[in-house]
Amino acid sequence: MFKKILIANRGEIALRVVRAAREMGIATVAVHSTADSDAMHVRMADESICIGPPPSPKSYLSIPAIVSACEITGAEAIHPGYGFLSENARFVEILEEMNIAFIGPSSEHIRLMGDKITAKDTMKMLGVPCVPGSEGGVPDLDTARELGEQIGYPVIVKATAGGGGRGMKVAHDALEMESAFRTARAEAKAAFGNDEVYIEKYLTTPRHIEVQVFGDGRGTAVHLAERDCSLQRRHQKVLEEAPGPSITPAERARIGKICSDAMAKLGYSGAGTVEFLYENGQFYFIEMNTRLQVEHPVTEAIMGVDLVREQIRIAAGLKMSFKQEDLVPRGHAIEVRINAERLPDFAPSPGKITHFHTPGGLGVRMDSALYDGYSIPPNYDSLIAKLIVHGRDRPEALARLDRALGELIVDGVHTTVPLFDALLRDPDIQAGNYNIHWLEQWLADHAKAE
Repeated sequence: MFKKILIANRGEIALRVVRAAREMGIATVAVHSTADSDAMHVRMADESICIGPPPSPKSYLSIPAIVSACEITGAEAIHPGYGFLSENARFVEILEEMNIAFIGPSSEHIRLMGDKITAKDTMKMLGVPCVPGSEGGVPDLDTARELGEQIGYPVIVKATAGGGGRGMKVAHDALEMESAFRTARAEAKAAFGNDEVYIEKYLTTPRHIEVQVFGDGRGTAVHLAERDCSLQRRHQKVLEEAPGPSITPAERARIGKICSDAMAKLGYSGAGTVEFLYENGQFYFIEMNTRLQVEHPVTEAIMGVDLVREQIRIAAGLKMSFKQEDLVPRGHAIEVRINAERLPDFAPSPGKITHFHTPGGLGVRMDSALYDGYSIPPNYDSLIAKLIVHGRDRPEALARLDRALGELIVDGVHTTVPLFDALLRDPDIQAGNYNIHWLEQWLADHAKAE
């Protein structure tokens, strides 16, 4: 087992890794920018080292700075968290060359799944159902129009190297194709330095279902059921729950086995998430994230496992501590992402936390790096906390979430807590009757009403 690991991230996920490592008796190194010198993960780690100024490219995205920090502190392995360098294949290659363990999959698998076209082709070969679409990148507008007719409108134009909702445009008919194609390419070029796009069938009322998988790198893989992440705003997840309220036990077993079999054939190592659109009883693969997800706590809640601990074990060369037959979902869990944002326009609201009180009680977990007096820097993502609840069933989890939100106090900045207070009172949310477009429509309707 490792004696010391470096955490190449910040905020609540860095603190999450510190906690898991401490329980395992592993020393931790926190890296930080100058903007994060007083961050909680820096305070809680055994060692800390500044790696640069606030801009991410000069600190958290700086491979030389992070590798140097690893060498200076003698860390044997790096945990990337999520975001930043967590899915950067070149970063992992450099670590492999330097004999520094990466707590995640191989550079080969990160690269394979990082290109959405290659990922889709690979999943097709492995027997994973995919959304009908182009066989590869679409070179020009004429080809895009032909594909639109063949696939059948509406279709969505997506950046090959996309993510975070950028480089994605919907065309409902041939007239809209030109604008969608040109805009998606321009956004992709600006955001990712790559203007290649592909085209898929646009499902009108799908849910976003993702299957948590875990592999040992030796040909064994398991699935840990699914999460429903359909409540989204601008393609960003807002609330996640597990198991999915629309998924039957038979569907869970079927899609889970398809995903774990695919990961076993790949020889995949560590945590990963296979994401699908789900409509009318059918699953359609859209992408795979080769890292820990923001919403991993809901899976931990229903499965009773520590995914970060397991990531570290696998990276150290140990066997998985669980088998498929051990992984039986128990109860229901829900996570809400609390952002420092001003409603109703969701404008960032950085600033000093004057008072912070976390909820407690049975089945309540709060993942946050906030504390009284902490100043949220304006340089990074606005996510400041994740509130996770677990109950015997979905109604109990919803009631527990309502109670916990009422106990939460975050003074000094605006947050998205009022959004969840309102959502929990909506009949569709109470019934679990929503899809990936539901929240955008709900927000638009409420904006008109005001």
